[in-house]
Amino acid sequence: MELRPYQWEVIMPALEGKNIIIWLPTGAGKTRAAAYVAKRHLETVDKAKVVVLVNRVHLVTQHREEFSRMLDGRWAIATLSGDMGPRAGFGHQARSHDLLICTAELLQMALTSPEEEEHVELSDFSLLVVDECHHTHKDTVYNIILSRYLEHKLQRVWPLPQVLGLTASPGTGGASMLSGAIDHVLQLCANLDTWRIMSPQEHQPQLQEHIRQPCKQYDLCQQRSQDPFGDLLKKLMDQVHDYLEMPELSRDFGTQMYEQQVVELSREAAEAGLQERRVCAIHLRRYNDALLIHDTVRAVDALDALQDFYDRERATKIQVLLAERWLLALFDAHKNELTRLATHSPENPKLELLEHILQKKFGSSDNPRGIIFTRTRQSAHSLQLWLQQQPRMQTVDIRAQLLIGAGNSSQGIHMTQRDQQEVIRKFRVGILNLLVATSVAEEGLDIPHCNVVVRYGLLTNEISMVQARGRARAGQSVYAFVAAKGSRELRRELTNESLEALMEQAVATVQKMDQAEYQAKILCVCESCLQPFWKQIRDLQREALVKRAAQAEQRLSRQQQFLAERVRLFCINCSVAVGHGSDLRKVEGAHHVNVNPNFSIYYTVSQKPVVIDRDFKDWSPGGTISCRNCGEAWGLQIIYKSVKLPVLQVRSMLFETPRGRLQAKKWSRVPFPVPDFNYVQHCAQNLRDLSL
Repeated sequence: MELRPYQWEVIMPALEGKNIIIWLPTGAGKTRAAAYVAKRHLETVDKAKVVVLVNRVHLVTQHREEFSRMLDGRWAIATLSGDMGPRAGFGHQARSHDLLICTAELLQMALTSPEEEEHVELSDFSLLVVDECHHTHKDTVYNIILSRYLEHKLQRVWPLPQVLGLTASPGTGGASMLSGAIDHVLQLCANLDTWRIMSPQEHQPQLQEHIRQPCKQYDLCQQRSQDPFGDLLKKLMDQVHDYLEMPELSRDFGTQMYEQQVVELSREAAEAGLQERRVCAIHLRRYNDALLIHDTVRAVDALDALQDFYDRERATKIQVLLAERWLLALFDAHKNELTRLATHSPENPKLELLEHILQKKFGSSDNPRGIIFTRTRQSAHSLQLWLQQQPRMQTVDIRAQLLIGAGNSSQGIHMTQRDQQEVIRKFRVGILNLLVATSVAEEGLDIPHCNVVVRYGLLTNEISMVQARGRARAGQSVYAFVAAKGSRELRRELTNESLEALMEQAVATVQKMDQAEYQAKILCVCESCLQPFWKQIRDLQREALVKRAAQAEQRLSRQQQFLAERVRLFCINCSVAVGHGSDLRKVEGAHHVNVNPNFSIYYTVSQKPVVIDRDFKDWSPGGTISCRNCGEAWGLQIIYKSVKLPVLQVRSMLFETPRGRLQAKKWSRVPFPVPDFNYVQHCAQNLRDLSL
């Protein structure tokens, strides 16, 4: 497979063994360039072994196709992702194959695994390819892996793999000034131990000829002139606020800021033992969700989401507080009026614009293929329903399907990883011609025939804008941004365009830093010989490692605040005491289970198991577990190596410490240590208990 001249230009330092970041636009062939580097590396390096990291499961299969074409069957390739079910250990796969393509999470698990079959070291690989490497920052899995690399390097632990990063959008790191954007790019270089960011200079014109940027259009509408449905929702929220008697609370309904306020109110109320205030905050959040859905799609979709919430409340709650009775009655009293207003609500102006775009593009005979990007899984689901139910959309040939995130969510809508792969396959071959997608489809998805991209009312950053735009690969493509005039979404999109230009300016500045002298002395490891650019990178690396070490120390200190046996566990909803911190263990470092045999008296298990269309190596899902006293969902039961264990969601528990009660957002933030689960010890203990 031949490379284009601009691809040769950017990979030359990598062919010499240098660590680089390849910065090319989407569709310019970054993966093909990386595959060629891997091929040459396998040909020329003794005992070479390559690992390619991706951040999305569906990219594992896509990258295998590109690398397989380049390697032409001469080397053994293995692909690993979380949905593969039972398989040989990661370490075994690494030892028996020349090139691995995997999600970053699997490599990180293998690096920390104590099991010989699973464990690998970075030194086992000679080339590390990091796809979408702009994610190598803060506490991402990419950055955790590369921090390990930097620790080894600064401690002079050899050998270490060559690093090759790939990105179309380094970003600005939230900076709005050039100096801040430069700092962000330099930090990215430091995190990836980069010799240089490579983009075409000599062959830039040829790149421009090859890359066909879509035609961008702003499709803007007026806000609804009348909104009786939304007005009634806000009226009901006003009544809940009056019931709370908290005049200091903002009533900026239907915004992300308001959602943050009620989430914080719910947490504070739980910690203070104010159960009625907490349930009011939960219901206010659901009303706010309905307003956000109504703003994005239809009133009937907003009402359906609200009705689903109240149906679940009635079906699951055993113990009902006075405030909950009032909230249920409030909704029931206005349900018929909400239904009437929803069914006779004026059309959402944004949907009218979307319909016009789709009619124009899909009403032609040139086999269009497109993606609609929206913010949430719920809005994606609602948009698909609208496509199916809107009579005027039945006159055009649209074959649409969802492409949303895998795993469970608070919205209750998700796809399995296998579902994602199948939808992408159908879209690639043309069985489907329209995807309604969340951000899961923004990065890396390579569909050459895609010629329509619609960003529907999105409030995101410049990286998401660049990535989503890059999905439009075909000639004469359209990139449409749909929003209301004067909206925050429109202001953000215009800001993103400025930030994209700032990003390009920052990268160009970094590329020009002392290049002549720097390239002449880059191989010198003596600190006094380091030129300004490389010294700045080395300083940033050290600062990052010191910062990460300090953060790790803080986490450890936080987790050691209290003895586990001195922390009591309560149901977040009814505040019944159900155990102690010392009852908890971690399974596979992630699943927090209660191993106290007496814990079973506090919960019920649904007969129907949780459906997870995915096979796991050592465990399978059982039923949902709920508080026996009030019906609050706590998590699920798993069968781990034949042992049934209750896995708890951290948000379902309230922790009482010697200094008061708290609700944790993550298990990593609980103020007591949780040891790993010991399967052999647990089984032995149960046998002793049975013999007594």
